[in-house]
Amino acid sequence: MLHILSIVLPVFGLIGLGFFARMTRLVGDRTGEGLSDYVFAIAIPCLIFKTLTGTALPESQPWGYWLSYFGAVAIVWALSQWIASRFFALDHGSSVVAGFTGAQANTVLVGVPLILQAYGKEGAVPLFLLVAIHLPIMFTIATILIEGRGAHWPTVIRQLLTHPILLAILFSSAFHFSGLDVPVFAGQLIDPIAASALPCALFAMGVALKRYGIKGNLNLAAILCAFKLLLHPALVYLLAFYVFPVPPVWAGVAVLFASSPSGINAYLFAERYKTGIALASGGIALSTALSVLSSSLWLAILGIH
Repeated sequence: MLHILSIVLPVFGLIGLGFFARMTRLVGDRTGEGLSDYVFAIAIPCLIFKTLTGTALPESQPWGYWLSYFGAVAIVWALSQWIASRFFALDHGSSVVAGFTGAQANTVLVGVPLILQAYGKEGAVPLFLLVAIHLPIMFTIATILIEGRGAHWPTVIRQLLTHPILLAILFSSAFHFSGLDVPVFAGQLIDPIAASALPCALFAMGVALKRYGIKGNLNLAAILCAFKLLLHPALVYLLAFYVFPVPPVWAGVAVLFASSPSGINAYLFAERYKTGIALASGGIALSTALSVLSSSLWLAILGIH
């Protein structure tokens, strides 16, 4: 139990600090936005580069890893979207946002810090491989569902190919396989930036949590929160440990990845299409606030004591 607290408290303590700083007006929303930009565009890419260039990459990944995670995503997304449409009478666009909110994880701001705290370098490779695949798949699915045949694919592809985290993973992997050594001066520059990624990400998440708040249909937001924090990781746990052949660390990473709260990308997606904005905000805020409890639960279930 003490080990679980040593993992959870630093992560959610920094989120709480960001929330408190914004609530007391020590910082403003612009601070959180600036930190988020720094984390996404600079700090996390540096952390990815440092991790992937200093770690042996597997020649092949266990296929069960991908089936476990994205099989669960499909179930949770479909169920979330159906409930939003069938029982809450939301229009098509808002229902898609509900599915996105229930199935898409906050990987960078919460998932990465938590998983690296839990598994260290051993979990870094499966974590960042999943981060790389997670972003384009989730974004593409959401775009197809909301736009159908009218999707403007050049724009979608350009947004994916210019995303800093995806670019960092592709560049880091290519550099790793090139066999070149990282120049000393480059390492001295990258290392402190990489070290700042996790605390800055968590503080920014706290500021964002205060900004977005819990709005909209609270009953549906609560259902999406339960799906995200409990149902999604439960399905991944079942598939990764009992159905498909997945190495234990990879399976644990997938479960913790799935147990991360709803990601801010759901809110940004809702803003882009001007639908389901309050619902996405409520799902993100509620799931982030409660994820300190659910994360502790899943760490215990995974045997990380």
